[in-house]
Amino acid sequence: MTVFRRRIDIIANADHVRAALEDDFHHFRVWASHRAGKVTAIGGEALRYPYSLCPQACDQLQALVGMPLARIAHSVTRQTDASHQCTHLLDLAGLAIATAARGTCQRHYEIQVGARIDGRTRAIVTRDDGQALSWEVKGTMIEGPPPYAGVNLREGMARWALNTLNEETAEAALLLRRCTLISMGRAYNLDEQVHAVSSGRCYSQQPERAEQAARMKGSTLDFSDEPQALCAQDQAWLHAWPGSHTA
Repeated sequence: MTVFRRRIDIIANADHVRAALEDDFHHFRVWASHRAGKVTAIGGEALRYPYSLCPQACDQLQALVGMPLARIAHSVTRQTDASHQCTHLLDLAGLAIATAARGTCQRHYEIQVGARIDGRTRAIVTRDDGQALSWEVKGTMIEGPPPYAGVNLREGMARWALNTLNEETAEAALLLRRCTLISMGRAYNLDEQVHAVSSGRCYSQQPERAEQAARMKGSTLDFSDEPQALCAQDQAWLHAWPGSHTA
């Protein structure tokens, strides 16, 4: 049965951080430089994406230049309007900045969300230090275990997590929330779309450009049986540290 998978790898040194994200629907990279506790430069790269205009959203990350390094990845949503960003580029930038703020040299996440049976699935995130979260989910409601039982993924989840959990557990939980929701796309043939939906939820789905954001047919891949392939082609880039810091 089809399993949705995502991998995130982050490598940081004293003044620079690089991050890669790959899943069934996306493959992005983000880099950022920082000095004196602030982001001084940032950039993104779209390698695989659902709509033709998604790469343009890399430029939107410039809104994060000047923001203080924040240990909470979600802080990027207070710096810029997320609906005018690529959701996944912004998430990745937030994770990269948080890793740099904590002084962590390396961060690795693996997420898997099983196929839904009668609306139910199990969603799991594992971190490089061995910490893992595992949820039983029906629809958009987490059924267990505590303290997550009864939390709706679509209604106040971010506020609840940030107020209830420690910063790194909240980070993992919000990452798992994102993946659990987008994994629902596995139930559809997304290539039947002609262009992005005009929902206003992200850069390509803004009403003024949705019809020009053509569906990138064939962009959905299946990593059910080969999780090791995720981010495999990013490893050399992640460990390269050009003096110019221009990715």
